[in-house]
Amino acid sequence: MNRSLREIAPRVRSIDTRTAKPPPKRADPFYLSREWRALIAAIIHDRGRRCEDPLCKYPSRAGIRLFGDHIVELRDGGAPLDPANVMLRCGSCHTRKTGEHRALRMGRRV
Repeated sequence: MNRSLREIAPRVRSIDTRTAKPPPKRADPFYLSREWRALIAAIIHDRGRRCEDPLCKYPSRAGIRLFGDHIVELRDGGAPLDPANVMLRCGSCHTRKTGEHRALRMGRRV
């Protein structure tokens, strides 16, 4: 640590992350659209209410909440309403996949 940082270190407090809450998550309006909701309902009807992620530990869990997840993400040029570009994922699989892609986009290895 250089000298100036050592001098101010005792005067700088860290932020208690238990009280510094992140801003509320806002859904992209596309995912609230009638077209998207109809597509997901049709996919669930056709494919069944199960997680399609090959890494899912509990693909047929009862009462599961499913997310329609773009295989090729929209920001990467994926087709928004193409059923072939949508995989049904449970919450944990959706979170894992989204985190992995976010890390790759930021140049981190997963």
